[in-house]
Amino acid sequence: MTQVACSSLLEGVRKSGGVVVVVDVYRAFTCTSLLFSFGVKRSILVATPEEAVALKERDPCLLLIGEVDGKPIEGFDLGNSPSQILRLGPEHFLGRTVVQRTSAGVQGVLMAMERAEEVLLGSYTTAKATTQYISSKAPPVVSIVAMGKNMKEQTPEDEWCARYLAYLLGAGEYDHREALREILFAKQTQKFLRGDKPYYPPEDPVLCLQRDIFDFSLQARREGELVVVRKRDPGWADHDRCVSR
Repeated sequence: MTQVACSSLLEGVRKSGGVVVVVDVYRAFTCTSLLFSFGVKRSILVATPEEAVALKERDPCLLLIGEVDGKPIEGFDLGNSPSQILRLGPEHFLGRTVVQRTSAGVQGVLMAMERAEEVLLGSYTTAKATTQYISSKAPPVVSIVAMGKNMKEQTPEDEWCARYLAYLLGAGEYDHREALREILFAKQTQKFLRGDKPYYPPEDPVLCLQRDIFDFSLQARREGELVVVRKRDPGWADHDRCVSR
């Protein structure tokens, strides 16, 4: 039977093991899932803006996406905003490779890669597909880590999404009405709804809180010197087991 453990922030990543799901609802992994739904081939995760810029110098076709402390990064193509991605539409992303740098989710994945058997990206948009993939593998240990604000402060959207993932795996309870009540009136959501900062558009929470709208999970793996995210469609876990025999 799979043991499911939920934790938070930097310390949670440090203590994680087994299959690790790194949760970032606002907004990194909602962006990633939307990008893959629009046909990107892969997402490269980097720790610093400088790493992203260096990659683009070698390959000008790369799209740089991300933020530092919520703010868009000078020289990047896009900020960390799913509504900005949605507005551009699939024709802007089909077949492209993106590079993502964010202050919580991406950093958490990079740290988790050092100790986990497997690392998955967690958000509301891919929650059911992610847990279906995990269940098909039946690992002994699953660690779900809510990354919060800059890996230092718990946020309700990540904490509740972690609970939702655990619930789908058969561990604990989940009440989406209570989740929305806490999330919508929290400061992390209100900063979007005020509409006073263009890099926090009010449309972003609408997208980030959509449950189970994509039928794929997102897995991070090392490919040479890079940490690369690729889409895993339903049935891949069964395929992996067949190949390994």
